[in-house]
Amino acid sequence: MATTATHPGSRPGQRYVPPAPLGGRGPLSARMRRRLTILVFLIPAVTILGAFVFWPMISALLLSFTNANGFRVPEFIGLENYLAVFTDEQVLRSMGNTVLYAALFTPTVVVVALLLALALNHPRLPLRGMFRTFLFIPFIVSLAVAAFAWQYLLDPQIGLVNYWLRGLGVQIGNVFQDPALAMPAVALIAVWKTFPFYMIVFLAGLQDIPPSLYEAARMDGAGAWGRFRHITVPLLGNTTGFVVVIATIAALQAFDQIYVLTGGGPYRSTQTVVMQIYQSGFKDLDLGFAAALSYVLLVATLILGLVQFWISSRRAEAAV
Repeated sequence: MATTATHPGSRPGQRYVPPAPLGGRGPLSARMRRRLTILVFLIPAVTILGAFVFWPMISALLLSFTNANGFRVPEFIGLENYLAVFTDEQVLRSMGNTVLYAALFTPTVVVVALLLALALNHPRLPLRGMFRTFLFIPFIVSLAVAAFAWQYLLDPQIGLVNYWLRGLGVQIGNVFQDPALAMPAVALIAVWKTFPFYMIVFLAGLQDIPPSLYEAARMDGAGAWGRFRHITVPLLGNTTGFVVVIATIAALQAFDQIYVLTGGGPYRSTQTVVMQIYQSGFKDLDLGFAAALSYVLLVATLILGLVQFWISSRRAEAAV
């Protein structure tokens, strides 16, 4: 219904329209509605993360300061569990085994992934798409399933690998029962399973390098090794650092294939930190100690991530 204006300075019969609030700061301004919409969409994700990530982490942290075993009422014991982590012989040995596994796994998977990425990035390679798809297949297989498959392949009686080796005059026993061979065998199986992911990361980094740099180097007489050393390696620095850190973190968390293939044996030669957490928490029912060891592993992982971030930042500053 139209109203006549009574505002000073208006003409008789002119309709009066009140001015809009300054800056759009009404009770439900566009900015407020946008914030409420964002909040509504975030609530389900934050609820799920809080229930299944943040609360378990807080509960485990509180548990690490107790002597909980799942039956009696937990008692606060301070830092005893954390002190035991660095004094228990079995834990120290599992840390050494984890370092050994990382030393075997990380360089091998980085080199294999880089070499295959270089091959797949070559413009003259026929059927590149088919090879990329074929090489990515191991990554989509569960690590536990891959471990079962390799357990049969390396079986000394019925395994195909031992059958082929016997044809070459090489005889090996059960590598998973040999303390000297169990850890290398487990690490190589993990390399076979995970190299496609790192290969794709390297391939993405290689495709970001301008081809004009290689053309200029070729015109200056640089060979394949010179182009790789002076162009590919420096420009893949950040990618390589990322792959090394991610592969090392994955090595620190090794569990699936070790649980399936060796169970931590023989003679604890493959007992890693995560296997020790499983042993302490679910078999020995020392939940407080297992939680403390879990947080020690978490801190080590965070330190690796911070190192990678610091190295990347330094390289970015140097490039500028």
